[in-house]
Amino acid sequence: MSIVVQKYGGSSVADVERIRTVARRVVATKEKGYDVVVVVSAMGKTTDQLLARAKEITASPSRRELDMLLSCGERASMALLSMAIHDLGHKAISLTGSQSGILTNDRHSGARIIEVRPFRVQDELEAGNIVIVAGFQGVSYKREVTTLGRGGSDTTAVALAGALGAEYCEICSDVDGVYSADPRIIDAAALIKAISHEEMLELASHGAKVLHAESVEFARRQGVALWARATQGEGEGTRIDRPDQITRDHAVTGVSVQRNLVRLRANGPDSMDRMLAAAAEASLPVLRLDADHEIADLWFGLDDVPDWPVLRSKLIGQVEVDEQCAGVSIVGDFIGRNATKLARVRSVAAGMGVPIKAMSSSPLRITLFCDESHAEDLARAFHRAFRE
Repeated sequence: MSIVVQKYGGSSVADVERIRTVARRVVATKEKGYDVVVVVSAMGKTTDQLLARAKEITASPSRRELDMLLSCGERASMALLSMAIHDLGHKAISLTGSQSGILTNDRHSGARIIEVRPFRVQDELEAGNIVIVAGFQGVSYKREVTTLGRGGSDTTAVALAGALGAEYCEICSDVDGVYSADPRIIDAAALIKAISHEEMLELASHGAKVLHAESVEFARRQGVALWARATQGEGEGTRIDRPDQITRDHAVTGVSVQRNLVRLRANGPDSMDRMLAAAAEASLPVLRLDADHEIADLWFGLDDVPDWPVLRSKLIGQVEVDEQCAGVSIVGDFIGRNATKLARVRSVAAGMGVPIKAMSSSPLRITLFCDESHAEDLARAFHRAFRE
């Protein structure tokens, strides 16, 4: 039978009733004739609560011990969902990331999947089971428990879909697809019916929260068709696929905001070398690096840097540290190679009086970096100028 992989986010499994709703949806898919693999996140705010508990113990918890702690959340979800499916009269089994063959590198708090060996999953499917997998986690080649960073359950689902040759992969949450902007801050944001892997990767890499960037990159490399859909409701959602499989309905796809960024600035070659060495030692998730002979700016996000206070204390005095920064991005068909669009983006920001710290582009994206306090207003202005 064809295989379908479904991923359910924390809000979809936040309590017992929602877990039962997910169980009914999974069973309905099974009864359509598919083999079903389900990837689950931790219930509700469990990960945040566990992280807060760790920080009550220490301001800078060990990344390894954090991985051991945070991986518990998904294990609870997978076992409860398996029980709910059993209660509906179907066979199910729950598996951890390591039992499912999710092999990663050895970076704690933000590991990358390097290989998927889904032999156990395949055996359980052949035995007639619905397989429930704990997202967000794997095992390193050193046999250490690792976590994949925020949104890592998406990556688990897509990696499994590629390894299993799934017909498609559904990413189910409390929103009904990918929007042209965050509807919580921009009322005019519109649902996107279809988007290419490449454009979705730009949005996800620069702040859009519906899908995790690494999951989109896995899907692009392995040719996996994705659907971003609501757990409840019958909406079609958003299809993420190869460019030849989608129909574009707007030149500009969307606007995204990436918060909680830090800029490190080094003055002089010696300072630059120290900054890069510190970044490498701390495995910082570098977003951007600008450098000439005298000045280098290194940008990164804090979401997967739980020990930032300690790292910050080591960097102070060696480099300039600029915190509470944000990036506002516009994504569209070759927008970053259009000089007229580049000039207009600068003009919109200047007209608002927003000081710009840096600007970058790729063929499908233009990004302006600014203080976090200006980010939402700038996003609204860009959406009005380019999308509405």
